[in-house]
Amino acid sequence: MPQGKPSLPDYELDDRMELDTIAQVRAIAEPLRGTILGLLLDRAATISELAIALDRPKGTIAYHVKVLLEADLVKVVRTRRVRAVEERYYGRTARLQYVGPLRAVDDSGRPLMDNYLVDAARESAAAHADDSLSAIMRHARIPRENLREFRKRMFDLADEFSRLPRGGEQAWGFVAGLYPTEHPTLPELPEEDDGQTTLR
Repeated sequence: MPQGKPSLPDYELDDRMELDTIAQVRAIAEPLRGTILGLLLDRAATISELAIALDRPKGTIAYHVKVLLEADLVKVVRTRRVRAVEERYYGRTARLQYVGPLRAVDDSGRPLMDNYLVDAARESAAAHADDSLSAIMRHARIPRENLREFRKRMFDLADEFSRLPRGGEQAWGFVAGLYPTEHPTLPELPEEDDGQTTLR
C-alpha cells in the first residue's frame, strides 16, 4: 500500500470469512448481491448510494441488503442523522468471503454460484476485441497440498487488488481460478534417469 493512502474500505472488517451454510452461499450467489458486496470493498455505503451506483430502485437494493444482513455477509458500520432520519452505512463482514468445504449445489445438483470465469469471459469480450485485455493461462500437474498453498496465494493477490488506491475513470476486473482439467502432461522421468541428458 503506498504511503499516505487510506486503507480500503473505510471501516473495520475481518480478513477472511468461510461461508458454511447454504443460506450464505445462496445470498452471495445472486449477481446483484455480489455486485453490492464488491462496491462495499471501496467504502461503506447507504441504500441510496448503492441504488444510485447500480441504477436500481431503493426498494430493490434494500431487499438485497436485507438478505445479505440476514446471512451475516454485511453489517451496519455507522449511522448518520439527516433531517431526523437515521441513515445506515453498510459494510462487509469480511474482506474475503469464500465457500468452505460445503457442497454448494441445489436440490437438483446444480451449482448455486455462477462460474466466475464464464462471467469474466463475457465481461471481458469488448476488452479482448479492442486489445486492452491482459491475461495469462497455465497448466501444471501438481500435488494437492501445493494446490492449497497456491489457492491461498491466489486469494491474497485478489485481496491486494481490492486494496489498491481508487482513482481514474476506468473500472478494471480481475479474475483467477484453479480447476481440474484433462490438459496433457508429460510423464514422470524414469527413476534411472540421472539428469545427465546429452544435448544434440
